[in-house]
Amino acid sequence: MPIRIFIDADACPVKDEAYKVAARHGLKTFVVSNAFINTPRDPMIERVIVPAGPDVADDWIAERAGSSDVVITADIPLADRCVKAGASVLAPNGRAFDEASIGLALATRNLMTDLRSFGEQTRGPKPFAPRDRSAFLSALEVAVTRLKRAGHMA
Repeated sequence: MPIRIFIDADACPVKDEAYKVAARHGLKTFVVSNAFINTPRDPMIERVIVPAGPDVADDWIAERAGSSDVVITADIPLADRCVKAGASVLAPNGRAFDEASIGLALATRNLMTDLRSFGEQTRGPKPFAPRDRSAFLSALEVAVTRLKRAGHMA
C-alpha cells in the first residue's frame, strides 16, 4: 500500500514541515479540518473540509488511517484510535505515539481533564519551540523511512 500522511490540521503548527517531507518522498497528504485552511497547490496535497462538530475531523482520519500511514495530531484520543489501527502517529513536537506509549498518554490526558473538571488549575502544554519543529521534522523523516523499509510504497 502507498504511504499517506494525514494531518489533523485545525491547530497543527507543522503543516509546512509535513508538506516538505511529503514532497521529498512523493507522498499523498490529506489536510483535514472543519474550516478552510490554505494548502499548497499540489496534486499530492488534498484539503478535506469536514462538517463542524465534535470529533468529525478525528473520525474522518481514524476511519481511513492504517498501517501504511502517518498521522500527525496533538489529539491524544485520535492518536489512540490511529495507533490501534496500526498507523504511525506523531505529535507536532515530534513525539511518536505507539502501543507502548499511548496508554500512559491517554491516562495522563484523562487525569488532567478530571482535575480541571474539579476546578484544579493545571498548566497547559509547553509553548511550541523551534526545537519542537526540528524534532518533528526528524521524527517524520524516520517514520516515512521506516514505512518504506517495511515495504510500503511512496
